[in-house]
Amino acid sequence: MSKIAFIFPGQGAQYIGMGQDFYEKTEIGREIFDEASRLLGFSVPDLCFQENDRLNITEYTQAAMVTVSIAMMKVLEEKGIKPDMAAGLSLGEYAALVAAEVMSLQDAITTVRQRGILMQEAVPAGVGAMAAVLALDTKTIEEVIQPMDQVWIANYNCPGQTVISGKKEAVEAACEKLKEAGAKRTIFLNVSGPFHSGLLEEAGKKLGQVLKQVAIKEPAIPYVANVTAELVRDASLVKPLLEKQVSSSVKWQQSAETMISEGADVFIEIGPGKTLAGFMKKINRNVKVLNIEKLEDVEKALEVLGK
Repeated sequence: MSKIAFIFPGQGAQYIGMGQDFYEKTEIGREIFDEASRLLGFSVPDLCFQENDRLNITEYTQAAMVTVSIAMMKVLEEKGIKPDMAAGLSLGEYAALVAAEVMSLQDAITTVRQRGILMQEAVPAGVGAMAAVLALDTKTIEEVIQPMDQVWIANYNCPGQTVISGKKEAVEAACEKLKEAGAKRTIFLNVSGPFHSGLLEEAGKKLGQVLKQVAIKEPAIPYVANVTAELVRDASLVKPLLEKQVSSSVKWQQSAETMISEGADVFIEIGPGKTLAGFMKKINRNVKVLNIEKLEDVEKALEVLGK
């Protein structure tokens, strides 16, 4: 019997038009967008579907991405596709918490709005940076940056792709050293802050205060936390992990491997883009990977899964 894992992308996958067919053509999709607009006090459909500069600003991106992913997921669940476990990359972890019924839709959307503001405010624009390091093993990367100040590993994405984060000058210096150590390329990311670095520790603590107001339930299905890459089945662990997640490394490759070891053999990426599907192919080619980005993808998934 196949075990299905729902996986949700993080910041960077957003684009104008994401989720539009789910909003226009499904009742549940429209309800979720409209509820998000009510909670946030601005039009989420306008933010997602009309040309604007706000969608790439963290405090708006996070709420938009979570709304879109949850709208898509609810349509999938209505069609009878339910997960056995869930995980999300960074911001995507909040959609995974909704999938696991740990957090309500309302709390997830309002919390990520606050998370986005806190992360945006944590480090002045231009002070921090993030860069992807290609074709160099993580052990070498860890050894190279370990003695360096103000630079950290942000993401263990998949074999051959690791992301570093920190003060701009430190990241630039680390990129030079990593190329000398054998990295094929280093690519600076178009992000507004040094996410998942020690520079965001204070933002994490402030998020901890926000989370005090959030109701957390026991997981209906296990989800995998970014910080530990372990299955979480205990509600008391959720808030401390989310607080830490802001400044800790995202162990995505390890999280995927955990789900595979727990029997997951079908991974459904739910949300804009195909980033995680790409990572999954490098992590393990033996699992089935599906992608839900357009309404027609739901029908394809039903076909593939024989629903």
